[in-house]
Amino acid sequence: MKLKDKVAIVTGGASGFGKAIAETYAREGAKVMVADINGQGAREVANSIGEAAAHIACDVSKKADVDAMVAETVKTFGGVDIMVNNAGYTHKNQWLLNVTEEEFDRIFAVNVKAIYLATLACVPEMEKRGGGVIINTASTAGVRPRPGLTWYNGSKGAAITLTKSMAVELAPKKIRVCAINPVIGETGMLELFMGMPDTPENRAKFLATIPLGRMSKPADIANAALFLADPASEFITGVALEVDGGRCV
Repeated sequence: MKLKDKVAIVTGGASGFGKAIAETYAREGAKVMVADINGQGAREVANSIGEAAAHIACDVSKKADVDAMVAETVKTFGGVDIMVNNAGYTHKNQWLLNVTEEEFDRIFAVNVKAIYLATLACVPEMEKRGGGVIINTASTAGVRPRPGLTWYNGSKGAAITLTKSMAVELAPKKIRVCAINPVIGETGMLELFMGMPDTPENRAKFLATIPLGRMSKPADIANAALFLADPASEFITGVALEVDGGRCV
């Protein structure tokens, strides 16, 4: 088991990438706190995993919620070794002037501020255990942005830059920081990213830009998150790993 005796927090854990990451971590021996703004969904995922998991409702953009998430993890499992900032938010694919201020604020609160809040809360706990790993779910949108998702693209560019800067600053504390850049994936936000109905014809337009010929799947991202959290990757930090079927080549 690659994560035996490790404790992980996975935000956005009720569905999609987060659910797959939580399940994979538990299968590899970790204790997992499944956190999501959808508390019932988080409960269902944790229950399906079993004794290796617990759940908490958490709005990652609110400091009180994030502090409570970390505190509950420490209370339940004894500490924090791995923090996966996976929760994400986007606006519908559309002309950049049509995105509302409220949507813009929510995107940056969930995709950027949440990393800041989680770092404040989890780093002191990781220090107590001699180090840890922070993994941020960014996006190929932060590397090769598509028109129609400008403000979302910017938030993921920020997540990538934060990852690199955090990696350098936290290295003396033996805390590694990495990002994962998924290409468009089969998740609940697919139609928002596409900006059109999810039909075979519309999918084909996006698949044409991915050399390996398919969208990302939750298992793809979970496997990358496992690799980056594995102690065998102890000399890897500051990377933004593209899990994109060649999209960014």
